[in-house]
Amino acid sequence: MTSQLFPPDVQQSIDLIGIFVFALSGGLLAVRKNMDIVGICVLAEATALGGGVMRDLLIGATPPVAFSNLGYFLTPLLAGVVVFFLHPEVERINRAVQTLDALGLGLFCVTGTVKAHDYGLGSVASVALGLLTAAGGGVIRDVLAMEPPSLLRWDREIYAVPAVVGASLVAVLIAVDHLTTLTASTAAVIAFGLRMLALRYGWRAPRAWHRNGSRTSEE
Repeated sequence: MTSQLFPPDVQQSIDLIGIFVFALSGGLLAVRKNMDIVGICVLAEATALGGGVMRDLLIGATPPVAFSNLGYFLTPLLAGVVVFFLHPEVERINRAVQTLDALGLGLFCVTGTVKAHDYGLGSVASVALGLLTAAGGGVIRDVLAMEPPSLLRWDREIYAVPAVVGASLVAVLIAVDHLTTLTASTAAVIAFGLRMLALRYGWRAPRAWHRNGSRTSEE
């Protein structure tokens, strides 16, 4: 088994920080949609845990860790309460939230890929589940809020691409038997860096070749 990249306490702390930040983004969207406290907490839970839960169900790691570890389940609720009472302040530090979100993206695409591989999946499937771990919760959040998923929108900075790059690097490292804490951390940093550069410079994925740009109603 290769999944224990970090000491258990360190791994759990990393997971909880990532979960908390993802939950903040879900709670903030609920506030923008004028949802009540229940809606805020539901979107916080879905954003923070949705990707990991779907991954665990697909690979047969049941019950999902989100339900077997109470801290994982309660952390998004705490984030939801923070957003409920302090959402103007959280909005003001949105840049910091985006930075931590990018860090969570890098870490979760790595750990998701490794866990999928440990359950017997091949490289391509492991990369796909690494992406699912990192970005699946955001898709669930947007669907519940009746928004087009940010992951699929051309007018948003790339999110899936950094996760795929990080997950692919991990898959290659596993294939050549060079996955260590250091190399896995490097893959996470690369994914994080790509996401931050996308936010800084407005990088977006290309749209269909020779697309007619005159139909502004779609933009």
